[in-house]
Amino acid sequence: MNTTTSLAPLLECFFTQRLMKQRQASPHTICSYRDTFRQFLIFTQQRLHQQPSNLDFQQIDAPLIVAFLDELENARGLTARSRNLRLTAIHSFFQYVAFELPTHAAQIQRVLAIPSKRFDRTLVGFLSRSEVDALLAAPDCSTWSGRRDHAFMLTAVQTGLRLSEMTGLKQEDIIITAGAHIRVIGKGRKERCIPLAKSTLAVLKNWLREPPRGDDAVLFPSARGKRFSVDGVQYLLNKHRRAAAKVCPSLEQKRVTVHRLRHTMAMDLLQAGVDRSVIALWLGHESVETTQIYLEATIAMKEQALSKTTPLEGKLARYKPGDSLLNFLNNL
Repeated sequence: MNTTTSLAPLLECFFTQRLMKQRQASPHTICSYRDTFRQFLIFTQQRLHQQPSNLDFQQIDAPLIVAFLDELENARGLTARSRNLRLTAIHSFFQYVAFELPTHAAQIQRVLAIPSKRFDRTLVGFLSRSEVDALLAAPDCSTWSGRRDHAFMLTAVQTGLRLSEMTGLKQEDIIITAGAHIRVIGKGRKERCIPLAKSTLAVLKNWLREPPRGDDAVLFPSARGKRFSVDGVQYLLNKHRRAAAKVCPSLEQKRVTVHRLRHTMAMDLLQAGVDRSVIALWLGHESVETTQIYLEATIAMKEQALSKTTPLEGKLARYKPGDSLLNFLNNL
């Protein structure tokens, strides 16, 4: 149990002991939590006129945190979903402090009681087969970068890996022997294996013969041989989407991201009749219920279900206007 109530050592131990050592959180999670507290400390410094390193834990109360979340949403334009991600990081820190400072239980419980904000869930976006084909055909495979981009996008859309998983792939993660697959460690430090289709395996075998760049053995390195940044990947996808849109105009109105390619893979599996539990394992979902979003997104499967039902017998009838007063009330 900790005896100090200074915020700085508590926050430092949260990152170094709780996240890195005990939970072995992914670099993506650590970066997300770091950015949250960096924004929060800057906000607190402006609000309390005190250096972050001099703050006491008692000063970090529920009203201050709610004001910070409101500032993000109202002044900076963050969505409710992004606001909730910031709150998740803060909740995680206070859950850790609950063990370190049990004497501050009341303050901690008030913060943990701050609810996530509800938001409208939009349908999952995905690409059609013609759009995927146009995207994969866009890179110039006579160049090194074109071969890399083609292999990157093909691997992403066939495996459904997350962005951080794609950029973190090493050459050793590709198993090209019998039962070819990709081995990856995803969210929660969970390892999973994703099988490779013959076409994807053939492309990756050719890509692995390319002269290596950099010393990190990254599977898809940048031109400098380093791991791709988030912006670098998005630049790559935007470039090829624009080129592919000349052949497939529907891509003009779509934003192509690694996550949308992941959704596309999930939709292909679902429409092929693959069980939801298998898709959840494939994508590394914590719960099978997470895969429910794909059922809600595909109109093709809904039309297929409709075709199996017995049509209702409708009758034609002449329109008769209703009472004007009732119409007024109905339209309020």
